[in-house]
Amino acid sequence: MADTAHPLLPPSVPLLRLAGPDGAEDVQVGGADSTDGLLVSPGAAGLTGLLRGLDGHRTQRAVVTEAAVAGHDPAALTAVLDGLRATGLLVDLDPADLLAAAAGPAAAARTRTELPTATNRASGSRWRTRRAATVLVDGATRVGVPLAAVLAASGVGRVSVRDDGLATAADAVVGGLGADDEGRPRALAAADAVRRASPLTDLRPLPPGAPVDLVVLTRPWAASDPLAADLQRRGVAHLVATVRGETGVVGPLVVPGATGCLRCADLHRRDADPRWPALAAQLTAGETPPGGATVTCLATVVTATVQVLALLDGGGAPLTLGTTLELRPPDLLPRTRRWPAHPECGCVHAGAEGPDAPSAAHSSFGGQWSASAPPGPDGAGAAATADH
Repeated sequence: MADTAHPLLPPSVPLLRLAGPDGAEDVQVGGADSTDGLLVSPGAAGLTGLLRGLDGHRTQRAVVTEAAVAGHDPAALTAVLDGLRATGLLVDLDPADLLAAAAGPAAAARTRTELPTATNRASGSRWRTRRAATVLVDGATRVGVPLAAVLAASGVGRVSVRDDGLATAADAVVGGLGADDEGRPRALAAADAVRRASPLTDLRPLPPGAPVDLVVLTRPWAASDPLAADLQRRGVAHLVATVRGETGVVGPLVVPGATGCLRCADLHRRDADPRWPALAAQLTAGETPPGGATVTCLATVVTATVQVLALLDGGGAPLTLGTTLELRPPDLLPRTRRWPAHPECGCVHAGAEGPDAPSAAHSSFGGQWSASAPPGPDGAGAAATADH
């Protein structure tokens, strides 16, 4: 590893002291749970303090030089750092990754906590990609607001929540709007909730037509929203993340031109049950009251966050491409439904839906989408709870 690397040992990695066989003190770094650890024997005096000081701000050359002045063996310390890298405990940062921590101690501490999961030895840092990303959350719902807060805390640089309504007591949820927000504009109350989670995030409303990396649709029946058709027409990637009744729904993730769209899912549902258009019209006739238990809403938030970050990070094809994940109480284990492009829709270019489908977002979508039809509903009730 080059001595210009900026090593970070996450604060969560335990440093444990052990009595060695000859009376000297050994140091166990990590290895207390399912992760690999490194035993340093004998542990030089002051080693734990030196390791705990690896905050990513200094190059390895500076770390080793300072340690040598303090009496540490440079070769031995380099071997320890290389050993920690081999176990995956040590993270090498780019200096630009720490720019988001420049606003004060709290932001710096939070950034050090988030950075390890946004940095991968194979693909390098994803942190700068997240900081440069813009995500629009449409709907300050019991899923939308905590989702925006978690995305902001995970490093997404600009998170805008769009909602023209006023908050009600029923909108309150852990990590989202509070009971004291009742009567306030939902968009302003949502911005306050996100700001509490991540003060550095850009929360400014997005002007019409502004470029965005992803739009998350959090209203229960997004396929019937004119916004979805507009996003499809403009080629903007969008993801459904909502709770319908008591079921959390994440997906499909739509990449216009590369995957089936939300209208495709509606057409598949119509094929399975000709009554679906009449049912959908009733479901979308008015504003749907907030639904879902808190644990369902938050499970939906976490599942959606993983999908959003997979898209922004570009580490592989998100699971929800052309697919929905249903989280049903009480176990909330995900049930998968696949929604391929419908032949009547024409939204996917010929030959596009498949392993070599083009990307319309950051990710290089190399995953293969299922071409099988979604499971048919068992009557009207099942049709009303399936995904779209």
